[in-house]
Amino acid sequence: MKKNYNHKKIEKVLYNFWEKNGYFEYKKNCKNNFCILMPPPNITGNLHMGHAFQHTIMDIIIRYNKMNGKNILWQPGIDHAGIATQIVVKNHLISNIEIDKNNFSKKKFLETIWKWKNKMCKKICAQIKRLGSSVNWNRMCFTLDKKMSYSVRFAFIKLFKKKLIYKKKSLVNWDFSCKSVISDIEIEKKFCNGFMWYIKYYFVNKNFFNNKKNYIVIATTRPETLLGDVAVAINPDDNRYKNLIGKYVLIPIVNRIVKIISDIRIDKKKGTGCVKITPAHDFNDYKIANCNELPLINIFTKSGRISDKFIIYSKNCTKKENSPKFLKNLNIIDARKKIINFLKKNNMLKKVLKTKIKICVGDRTGSIIEPRITNQWFLKVKKISQTAFQLVKSGTIKFIPDSYKNIFFSWMKNIDDWCISRQLLWGHRIPIWYDKYGKEYIGINETKIRKKYCLSKKFFLKKENDVLDTWFSSAILSFSSLGWPKEDSLLKMFHPTDVLVSGFDIIFFWISRMIMLTLVLLKGDKRFPVQIPFKKVYITGLIRDELGKKMSKSKGNVIDPIDIIDGISLEKLLKKRTVGMFKNSMKNKIISITKKKFPNGIDSYGTDAIRFTLSSLSSPTRNINWDMKILKGYKNFCNKIWNISIFIFTNVSCKDVKKKFFFKKFNIIDIWIISEYNIMIKKYRYYLENFRFDKASKCLYDFIWNNFCNWYLEFLKIVFKFFSKKYILYAKHNLIKIFELILIAAHPIIPFITESIWQNMKSLTDSVYKSILLKEFPNYKKDCVDKKLIFYINVIKKFLMSIRSIRNKIKINFSKKISIAIKFNNIFIKKFFFENMYFLIKMANLSNLKIIDNINVYKKFFIKVLDEIVIVIISKKKYNKNLNIKDNINKINKIKFKINILKNKLFNKNFIKNAPKNIIMFDKNKLIYLNKKIIKIIEKIKNL
Repeated sequence: MKKNYNHKKIEKVLYNFWEKNGYFEYKKNCKNNFCILMPPPNITGNLHMGHAFQHTIMDIIIRYNKMNGKNILWQPGIDHAGIATQIVVKNHLISNIEIDKNNFSKKKFLETIWKWKNKMCKKICAQIKRLGSSVNWNRMCFTLDKKMSYSVRFAFIKLFKKKLIYKKKSLVNWDFSCKSVISDIEIEKKFCNGFMWYIKYYFVNKNFFNNKKNYIVIATTRPETLLGDVAVAINPDDNRYKNLIGKYVLIPIVNRIVKIISDIRIDKKKGTGCVKITPAHDFNDYKIANCNELPLINIFTKSGRISDKFIIYSKNCTKKENSPKFLKNLNIIDARKKIINFLKKNNMLKKVLKTKIKICVGDRTGSIIEPRITNQWFLKVKKISQTAFQLVKSGTIKFIPDSYKNIFFSWMKNIDDWCISRQLLWGHRIPIWYDKYGKEYIGINETKIRKKYCLSKKFFLKKENDVLDTWFSSAILSFSSLGWPKEDSLLKMFHPTDVLVSGFDIIFFWISRMIMLTLVLLKGDKRFPVQIPFKKVYITGLIRDELGKKMSKSKGNVIDPIDIIDGISLEKLLKKRTVGMFKNSMKNKIISITKKKFPNGIDSYGTDAIRFTLSSLSSPTRNINWDMKILKGYKNFCNKIWNISIFIFTNVSCKDVKKKFFFKKFNIIDIWIISEYNIMIKKYRYYLENFRFDKASKCLYDFIWNNFCNWYLEFLKIVFKFFSKKYILYAKHNLIKIFELILIAAHPIIPFITESIWQNMKSLTDSVYKSILLKEFPNYKKDCVDKKLIFYINVIKKFLMSIRSIRNKIKINFSKKISIAIKFNNIFIKKFFFENMYFLIKMANLSNLKIIDNINVYKKFFIKVLDEIVIVIISKKKYNKNLNIKDNINKINKIKFKINILKNKLFNKNFIKNAPKNIIMFDKNKLIYLNKKIIKIIEKIKNL
């Protein structure tokens, strides 16, 4: 093996080795199956830290289960990401001057997106491989490929036939930039500076006056929408306007006569108390209009301009109305200016006030979102959501951490029918065709429809232009990716899937919809006795930067996981972070931030270091702060493991391990490390199986760094140097055995370094397996745990640390031998020390070790009081009694500080009221323990 660990030389080679040998593939006709569905990344760009985090978690779960004998399938996929991809590709083409944004054909654009898809899929798959993900690449699916497209159309038709899908005119959030409806949860709400315009609406009856005025005043932040007003509403309890109910006013500019109506939902304190009702462009107004059977007037085109003709939707008919000539085809801002000028000139504008206004913008496009009446397809979900609610409530589907189920419950209780249509080019076209009279025909394709309804080729059929919401195809992914509805072999083996790893931000977007559509689409299918997509949902937190800020390109704090793995120069990093930025102020800010944070670029850390870091950070919290210092620490940890292997290859040969031997008595050090390993593996398995990867990482780290490296290897050095050949030979065998078990245990988290070392160790282990991934994961063995020995070794560790500490304080170099005496408070420890005296003398580099019963004779020497023993350093140097007293007083002060913190918590009424009982009891017991500890230390001081 090479002396220094170089991840670059092993990672790609090993991944190819795993893939080539089919270690990520499942076996047919197995019963002990385990499946994870990969949340499909979008084809819009590179994988980010969130992807790296979730892939680390999923790969740990997959490798752990494979090594526990499960037949595993990690089902991969990539999402077509309808609206996001269309926007990204369009912007890419415009920025590269490849197309005129107002003039490009549908066919050419779709061809371009498919080319983009092929390029990005290769890139994303390469990134997934770099992360070490043990994905079954033969099962890769794309949510818009032929098989998936068939599944989606089949699902739509089945839901349509169940009368769960319908089409209607409805008020929706409309993005004028991409000319499509978008979901409520794809909108960001922002506050900005704006104006409140106070507009006069004159009474139709010129002889009618209210408070000596022949008009009422309406306050609005969107004056252009008055073109679509159908009424004015007041609160029936508003004494100022009660007498106006039933009167009529003229809408400025369009001169439309509308009625003043009453509605209890009107806020008397907001604006003037008189509210203009524009139901085709305001959600609250839409509700009021439905209750009062008012018409809806659409004034905007798809692209956000004033229509040539306004479309008026009433209960019995649809008609058109000419729009004002001076406003036709103007965008919203220009129309607003002209409307305000008109109102000023005609004395219809009473006043204008500056105010803060709330606007809605699309999270993909950044453009302002306006409510607009359109024809859309909807899926009825209210009844399904109740069943989905019960599945989670009963524990059939389990959320981890448990608290996240409350988010799910909240969505399910307040759910509306799902608008599943989008007005995009990129996506699954809705499988509906229309004849020239508008009659609907539904089917998998046009050929089958013509055959079913006996329609000739000349018979006119036009396919629905709308595509399905991206989340529709994602919602059926747990079973469509396994071959539904045509194939069933994998469905029988792996559905429902075992675990879904996802972020809390898509509990509604994806998780809830998966549960609901699985319930409906698999109902009555004998192949699926349980109609759920997964048994468990593990929700991860959001990876933020070191300051807790969300990672975003505009903030200049995005870190590409591949840059951490391979490293990147400052020059390339700056270019990467500022590409496509046109604002110099933003560009300069990001350059400054990057230079400050990474003056020399980013070092190369390797996949294992980033995986261990992400695993260690995976606490059950919503926000997880990334920390480069922690990453550096775990890179050192990987180096430490590599150095252990170098130590082994230096001290153990093939001849050593191939010798046959039998012992009646084992070395205490070997028995101790086996005991400690089994205690560790018990905790480690528990944490992995309960999704506490942070605790699993810490458990593994502590054992390797502390017990194995700091103590066991140091103990072994003494064994190798001073003990008999028989004991040395056994120690070498045990060293190989334990280290191999460590590598196997660590493999799910850090697969590359463990595989590399294990491959090099095969000559020592004589393993018949080709890969560490095929080894059985270690089990806890109760009979291999010697608790008494662990206690005795802990006393030895305290003893040795105390000797080192005293040497440092009284400045006696470790190379110089010293003489000590020990008084024991425990007869069993005394016996243990006596039996292992030779080992202790060598470990502590002593010239002599006396066991004494009376300490008074040695009072002039250095004395260290421990719980179980009293150590006397027999030295010519003058004894400083205050040295020990000072140490113990410092210990008392530290404990008192902890006691004060606990007391403040326990005396806090809010803490006692709200904290779980087990936490309160834990803190109370800890307080008792710390007080007892102080008493013990005081006794030690008295003895001194």
